[in-house]
Formats: sequence, structure tokens, C-alpha cells
Amino acid sequence: MAVYLTKEKKEELFKEYGGSEKNSGSTEGQIALFTYRISSLSQHLQTNKKDHSCKRTLLTLVGKRKRLLMYLAKKDITKYRALIEKLGLRK
Repeated sequence: MAVYLTKEKKEELFKEYGGSEKNSGSTEGQIALFTYRISSLSQHLQTNKKDHSCKRTLLTLVGKRKRLLMYLAKKDITKYRALIEKLGLRK
């Protein structure tokens, strides 16, 4: 993992969104983790515009998050709506 993502930060994200610190497999926790990584990579790319490997990683994470969001929307629409409201993903 990258330097910006410490073990404590991961546990904090999973505790807030996944229910428990050790529940790293929950869909909501994974989406929150991807969202945090996407925001930090976006900040990095604003200063380092020619970092193409970082841009590729960012696009990969966006695709993974999109697939997980579609899965969550099919599985439980109320959790999906609550999560996107909490993370501020959509308008």
C-alpha cells in the first residue's frame, strides 16, 4: 500500500462504513476505501500531470468503485442511497 494509507486510516474507514474494523470485505467499506484512494490520487495528479502510471491506477480504481456501486444498487438500494449521500458521490 502507499504511504498515504496507513493501517489506522484503513481501520477507521472500515469501522465507519463497514461496521467493524476487521470487516474489510464489506461492499460499503471497499467503496469508501476506493473513494479515499481516488481523492488522494486526484490531488497527486493535480501537481504531477505527467504521471501516467498514477493516472492509469486512478482510472482502474474508478472502474472498480463503479462496479461495486452497481452491485450494491442491485443488492440493496437503500444502503446504496445512504452510502452515496454519506460519501458525497452524486448530486
